[in-house]
Amino acid sequence: MAERSIGDNQAIQELLDALPVAVFVKDAESRFLFMNKACEAQWGIDFRDLRGNDGSRFFPAGQVEWFLARDREVFAAGRSIEFVENVWNAALKANRIGHTFKKPIYDDDGRPRFLVGAVIDITERMQSEQVLRMSEEKLRALFEMSPLGIARNAMDGTFIEANAAFLKIVGYSLEELNRLTYWDLTPKEYADMEARQLDSLATTSRYGPYEKEYVDSKGRRVPVQLMGMLITGSDGEKYIWSIVEDITERKRVEAELQLAAQVYRSSSEGMLVTDSENCIIGVNAAFTRMTGYSLEEIQGRDPRLFKTGYQDRAFYEEMWGSLREHGCWQGELWDRCKDGDVKATRLTINAITNEAGTVQRYVALYSDITEKKRSDETIWKQANFDALTGLPNRRMFRDRLEQEVLKSNRAGTRVALFLIDLDGFKEVNDTLGHALGDALLRQAAHRLAACVRQSDTVARLGGDEFTVVLSNSHDVSHVETVAQKIVDALAEPFQLQGEQAYVTASIGITLYPNDAKDVDELIRNADQAMYAAKERGRNRFCYFTPTLQEAALHRLRLVNDLRHAMAENQLALHFQPIVELATGRIRKAEALLRWTHPARGMVSPMEFVPLAEHSGLIIPIGEWVFREAARWAKRWHELLPEGFQVSVNESPVQFRAEGASQRETWRELLRDLQVPGESMVVEITEGILLNAEAEIENRLLAFRDERVQVAIDDFGTGYSALGYLKKFHIDYVKIDRSFVRDLATDADDLALAEAIVVMAHKLGLKVIAEGVETDEQRALLLGIGCEYGQGYLFARPVPPEELERLLLRQLPAAYSTLSSA
Repeated sequence: MAERSIGDNQAIQELLDALPVAVFVKDAESRFLFMNKACEAQWGIDFRDLRGNDGSRFFPAGQVEWFLARDREVFAAGRSIEFVENVWNAALKANRIGHTFKKPIYDDDGRPRFLVGAVIDITERMQSEQVLRMSEEKLRALFEMSPLGIARNAMDGTFIEANAAFLKIVGYSLEELNRLTYWDLTPKEYADMEARQLDSLATTSRYGPYEKEYVDSKGRRVPVQLMGMLITGSDGEKYIWSIVEDITERKRVEAELQLAAQVYRSSSEGMLVTDSENCIIGVNAAFTRMTGYSLEEIQGRDPRLFKTGYQDRAFYEEMWGSLREHGCWQGELWDRCKDGDVKATRLTINAITNEAGTVQRYVALYSDITEKKRSDETIWKQANFDALTGLPNRRMFRDRLEQEVLKSNRAGTRVALFLIDLDGFKEVNDTLGHALGDALLRQAAHRLAACVRQSDTVARLGGDEFTVVLSNSHDVSHVETVAQKIVDALAEPFQLQGEQAYVTASIGITLYPNDAKDVDELIRNADQAMYAAKERGRNRFCYFTPTLQEAALHRLRLVNDLRHAMAENQLALHFQPIVELATGRIRKAEALLRWTHPARGMVSPMEFVPLAEHSGLIIPIGEWVFREAARWAKRWHELLPEGFQVSVNESPVQFRAEGASQRETWRELLRDLQVPGESMVVEITEGILLNAEAEIENRLLAFRDERVQVAIDDFGTGYSALGYLKKFHIDYVKIDRSFVRDLATDADDLALAEAIVVMAHKLGLKVIAEGVETDEQRALLLGIGCEYGQGYLFARPVPPEELERLLLRQLPAAYSTLSSA
């Protein structure tokens, strides 16, 4: 009866159908008794199909179980319940979301009779809420994950919230930041700027963007860029939202770019920028100064317009290969300027790429190294070439010889080495002066170069020594032809500013690999061969032979033995008397060095003195000779009533080498031994006086100051310059034995000897004749006025003890007895 009343009551039916909310009624067993039109539409079901059914025929099984469980829950609770559930729409074949209300109805006995339900379709609302929720989540994620700082401030500046990026910028935690205001982070000097931004916010609801600084938690200033807007919140309050960017890095980059721009503009080094196609897009002022080109003249053009042709294709391929592989290249090249001038530059090129690694620009840095190149070339020439002749020097010669030896080893060819010494050059240099001597050397260098091929090497080793390296010398006859051409060319007279001079060449020749296994041995061999050419008369060439090697080894051993001779008392002085021709009495004696070798016996001075000069041993040996001679001179000066003189030879090498310290040494020696200066005579060759340097003049004057007399030895055999005899206060001249030997048979020699005596007497000098061996020679010398004689006629060189016996023998008997006692 109740079921019929609910269903049949037309007024209620129409009322319920008019409701927009789905309404249904179930019995106590959850069978549908009624549903309005809104429910039919919401579920997509015709009530006539559902009447008396629990819905299992229309709803998914799981959903039916859900409905029934909720029904039981309502009856069990005895009160209304509400919940959100999915409700199947059969027509749409899709779930809808419903906000369901269920209420139980009981009879008078309290038994369940009906269940009344109402369902509000909230599908669209739930979807909107979900979209809103997702939007809020996204915004929150963006807020938290944003690389830019985001903060919300109250209108009084208090910080309400901020994201992690903002907290990182200012260095505070959110809790700390909530206790601060916007003004706590802003330096006072930004007050005016902030006032303007607040005005903008009040009038436009926006501010910025603008730049300022924050003071972070450590008191450091952080450059930032800000922008923001005024937003009304859901609570109706106004808030300021700000977006803050830390521009520290940007400021650093801007400063670097500003610095780079300043460097670009003011750099003293040229800069050129091209695009990826190598077209010029920029140059700085230094580049314009360096090359003469302005940007307007070369913009858009390829830098190859500067090419000179000095670099080949391989050079540029290597350069571009390095740019492609490494993104940079550095090297040196020659560029042509606008005016055609060519300049050496040190060039550095860097490829500028984007993030994808694609080349955007090429930046080239130019340094003008033209002057450095010229300076380096000058230094290189000075290090490798002779300044006087322009020929390779000793260093370059050795390098080229080493290269020729290597080529010979590879190709199996032969190398010929010439060592050339100019005979007589020293006399020309001493006589005509260094300037003309240098001119002769330059001419000699030119003549040598004219005798060889361009592939051969002519070098000056120093002084008057030259060398020639002949490459690919297969034919020995070619070597001899070149050597003879050199001998003939250098024997021709040299015209030297109106003077004519003559020299000859002594050439030593050695072959590689025939004579030597390395460069050092080759040079030694050439030196030995040259030495042999000199010994054989000069003006010739001589090949190296094993015999020469043996002679060289002999000289080397002799020099080594000579080094020990003084320490081992192998050296001794002998004295040859010098006799006064008018009386026959011994007035002087010449000290002569003798060497008794422990194995070879007596070694000739003609053999070891040149070796001593060449090795430099003549200096300590000369000092020893002077000391020994002075000691005997003192003894004999005191022994003889008429006094006595001892003469000591000084070689040109020794005389030129001894400086002020040596002068003081023999001065002190004479004073320490209390040797009167007039008891000593120093014999020198006349070549020393020619073109005498200041040091030589000083030494000769020092002799005079100490009353030591000076004699010119071998007078007449060299470049006699009579003016020097007076200038340097010479005391004696010694007529060379070559004039004395044939006095009796050669009228010319007699006339020359007489001329020397007359000239010497006119200058106030006395004369000593050397090599007197016969009574006839003595008589002739005495007849032309010669004061003294020296030679085998009177005595051979004898030990000092023997000379002393001779001296005592010529004393008067009484005095001789007294002296002996």
